[in-house]
Amino acid sequence: MTDATPGTSPVATAPTYLSHRQILVILGGLMTGMFLAALDQSIVGTALPRITSDLNGLDKLSWVVTAYLLTSTAATPLWGKISDLYGRRLIFQAAIVTFLVGSLLCGFSRNIEELIGFRALQGIGGGGLMALAFATIGDVIPSRERGRYMGYMGAVFGTASVAGPLLGGWLADGPGWEWIFWLNVPIGLVALVVTSYALKLPHTRREHTIDWLGAGVLVSGVSSLLLYVSWAGPDHGWGSSLGLALLGGAIALTAAFIAIELRAKEPIIPMELFRGSIFRTTNALSVVMGISMFGAIIFVPLYLQVVMGMSPTRSGLGMLPMVAGLFSTSIPSGHWVTRTGRYRPLPIASTLVVFVALLILSTLGADSAYWQVGVGMFALGAGLGLTMQLLTVIVQNSVNMRHLGIATSTITFFRTLGGAFGAALFGAVLNTRLSHHLATVGSPTGGPINTNDSSAIRGLPEPLQSKVIEAFANSLHDVFLAALPIVAIAFVISLFIKEIPLRTRDTPVPAEAAEL
Repeated sequence: MTDATPGTSPVATAPTYLSHRQILVILGGLMTGMFLAALDQSIVGTALPRITSDLNGLDKLSWVVTAYLLTSTAATPLWGKISDLYGRRLIFQAAIVTFLVGSLLCGFSRNIEELIGFRALQGIGGGGLMALAFATIGDVIPSRERGRYMGYMGAVFGTASVAGPLLGGWLADGPGWEWIFWLNVPIGLVALVVTSYALKLPHTRREHTIDWLGAGVLVSGVSSLLLYVSWAGPDHGWGSSLGLALLGGAIALTAAFIAIELRAKEPIIPMELFRGSIFRTTNALSVVMGISMFGAIIFVPLYLQVVMGMSPTRSGLGMLPMVAGLFSTSIPSGHWVTRTGRYRPLPIASTLVVFVALLILSTLGADSAYWQVGVGMFALGAGLGLTMQLLTVIVQNSVNMRHLGIATSTITFFRTLGGAFGAALFGAVLNTRLSHHLATVGSPTGGPINTNDSSAIRGLPEPLQSKVIEAFANSLHDVFLAALPIVAIAFVISLFIKEIPLRTRDTPVPAEAAEL
């Protein structure tokens, strides 16, 4: 028995799906747009020290990342809702153009303040690239068949995660860091051409009004929360007056947003979606997995660079086992979903695999061999591959087609929020435990040891260098252990995901159905 919300209509219509050949052409354009956003997440981080040094803004380094994260996260639900109203192609192309304009301006930045502002503009476009690509895939591919295309989408993230650090290091050391941003322009132009040619989807226009008040309150609330998590908490203290003011503001604005949406004629995020158990449970799992999985992933390169002494470029290549793990599960699991029509066992298996992966990573020490790290990364990638695309498919399958855009962007929104929380949480754990482990380590100058620069650590005299590296290894051990209880919570949540039949080409979609 399904738990459809009150008001479900038996009147049904079947959407028009495309052939395999047509889908591959469209996927080419969508994957190019997705690659822009995925590459940005990995290519910029490698070159950040060089960029901020050239612009005399090392003290504002974190804001280059925070500005993009803030605007991309806040804009994600808005892109999804607008695409439901005006159609996917036009809005997806608007997101690409916004991202490209921001990228172009970032390359021309003359000071750190301009770069931060242009990164914020770039983030607005980036917020729509992922969510709208997945929403469009939901438009053209039935849920039952979507699994066979998971490998293509996984290839985007795998390629970007390896190519990003390599390109970032090479461009920063060679042609110049500006090309890290200008590289997006030709890639984006290809995406625009392909989507203009191939992405011709029917769209039914209907009378609507945009909930500008709800949009403004949502952006303000998300901005307050992310500023607390990524800036005020780590830099000024989680219990500081500034931090508590931002946190209190985020809570108040969230309550106000819910009240506004319940009364809005055309809400940004329809509250009716949360009445469905599948939508609630899957988004909750997305948040928790974002905290544990993506929060932990960012610290694996830190281990490779600080403890194992790899350069940023070599650490990018060192992440290949995780990419291999991702492919090893995303492609077979996608075909399994298409063949059987089932999906419920996969999120459960994913949480168990991630738990084992974090256990393996928690055993790493200062003298661990690379193969041990590789095994842990492979398992982490395998866990990621089991759910990275699947949770989106589950949510899309449970909502009415007219809510497909906002449902897709909502789960992307919650996953991003979870990742931001995870990065801040485990960053706080790392700093706290590193201070503890360094307390017994002396400094040759009597002052504090610079732990923010891996090359500076490698330049320390022995035996001080070995002690600092061991302190880092012990601290990262504590980080991976801290993630285990969160993964355990994710496992419990995954047990409550209901399984309903996946839509096929012949499945009628209720005209006014909400959540299942």
